[in-house]
Amino acid sequence: MKKLIRFALNNIPRKHLIRFSYLFRKISQYTHRGNNVECPICGSTYSKFLSYGYHAVRNSVLCPKCLSLERHRMVWLYLKNRTSFFTDPLKVLHVAPEQCFEERFKKLDNLDYITADIESPLADYKCDVQHLPFHNDIFDVVICNHVLEHVDDDAKAMSEILRVMKPGAFAILLVPLSFKLEKTFEDPSITSAKDRTKYYKQYDHKRLYGLDYPEMLRMAGFEIPESNYLEELSIEERTRYCLPPKEFMYGYKKPLTK
Repeated sequence: MKKLIRFALNNIPRKHLIRFSYLFRKISQYTHRGNNVECPICGSTYSKFLSYGYHAVRNSVLCPKCLSLERHRMVWLYLKNRTSFFTDPLKVLHVAPEQCFEERFKKLDNLDYITADIESPLADYKCDVQHLPFHNDIFDVVICNHVLEHVDDDAKAMSEILRVMKPGAFAILLVPLSFKLEKTFEDPSITSAKDRTKYYKQYDHKRLYGLDYPEMLRMAGFEIPESNYLEELSIEERTRYCLPPKEFMYGYKKPLTK
């Protein structure tokens, strides 16, 4: 099964995986019935979640109903418990919208919710995060998860995200990273799918972020909160929701003044 999962994720184009996922969800949500784990996004409980992973397949991480992963459930809890995302009138840009979020955020009356992606059939705008087609200082929230590792110039993408944010706005900017690396590893000579998988853990990644990732965002102009939200959660919560063992879970802010 793990070989099948890896093959599908590494060989089927993302836009086709998104379309196929709607059928997959109708079938998979009836598996693993139980109450050991819970998805806070869709409220479903299971004996365990499904396995998932491009390189190393992780056990019990994918919600069968809404297709949330560890990071998505962590973001949901952060938005719910540490922000006014679900109550205040907010203009939101969601780059590379995940299904588990997109379907629910679109239904929130308090949000002016806009999605963008270079290829996803879910997106309102087809665009590159390195060249966003929006005016300066217009979004209260930007969500852009697991995107920066794909772009040629991540500093440019960070700058563009910051540009379209209002002063005081916050962004969720998760990336896959290695807590074993002090500094982000990037080598322009690594171009083949095989080598990118070897060094960056996925065939279409262009770097592997390290512990310096928050500092990279600080250098781009973001403010970094002192508190890492994941570290505030109990072991029981992390286990119940199957959250990441480690993660930088911050709402990166645009300063009120330059």
